[in-house]
Amino acid sequence: MHSFIEPRVIARLKALPFHARLPMLGSVSGMHRSPHRGSSLEFAEYRKYVPGDDTRRLDWRAYGRSDRYYIKEFEADTNLRLCLIMDTSGSMNYGAGDQSKLNFAKQLCGTLAYLAAQQGDAIGLYCAGEKFDKQISPKRSSSHLKTILDELESVEAKGETGLVAALHEAAERIRQRALVIIVSDLFVEPRELSDCFQHLRFRNHDAVVFHVMEQKEIDFDFDRPIRFRDLEGGAPVLADPSIVAGDYRKAMQQYLTDLQAVMRDAAVDYQRVGLEKHYGDVLAKFLLERAPKRK
Repeated sequence: MHSFIEPRVIARLKALPFHARLPMLGSVSGMHRSPHRGSSLEFAEYRKYVPGDDTRRLDWRAYGRSDRYYIKEFEADTNLRLCLIMDTSGSMNYGAGDQSKLNFAKQLCGTLAYLAAQQGDAIGLYCAGEKFDKQISPKRSSSHLKTILDELESVEAKGETGLVAALHEAAERIRQRALVIIVSDLFVEPRELSDCFQHLRFRNHDAVVFHVMEQKEIDFDFDRPIRFRDLEGGAPVLADPSIVAGDYRKAMQQYLTDLQAVMRDAAVDYQRVGLEKHYGDVLAKFLLERAPKRK
């Protein structure tokens, strides 16, 4: 078992099905809604009979009531394409205690890949540093899952972020609609991210963002002057919290407000998560929120 996969977390989450919000275009029968009609047990609608329709799908009760022929349509079920985009820029090396953003991202992506593979879905992985460092297209097989997990085990975080260009490229490369999950600390101006997520929306992808942050990045509750090192290669900065903390917190709150507006406008499923949380709890909440609501 890989270091970022915990059997007890897998055992806990396997009871929670992994659903997309939007109809998917898969290649085989599965558990996700398709935009096409099929032969599942989930009734969709009636439509008028036209010559050539399968007469076995005629609803004779509707005919008895209306003296007209109607066909019963059902939702088709299919598999999905899960495309994981993991930020591997240098800032993902930042952490608290023994947990880094990169390791947290590996835990999220690895567990989601394992769960999706168990329910017959195709999985792809894209590592976004300064550019797309690794690209593994979605496939369905146990050997492909192993390839994904092996790649996650070996990946390192370094260099500047190229997330904006990577997301645009992903929107073009992932041609069929997919569940696109991005795990990043989003060290990018929200206005630059807006076009990326609108691009993914235009391509009919169901986009999810796990925004990984450490609480000190928000609170800035340092009590003495500190030299801050830029993990993406910039010059270090010596700052006195007693002088800059107020402006920092104000700027951070504005950033988070603008970011949430961008996500809302692009219909992105935005999940802000802290490194102090256990990734198993984060995923349990995510999967429960995505479970279809009973009518």
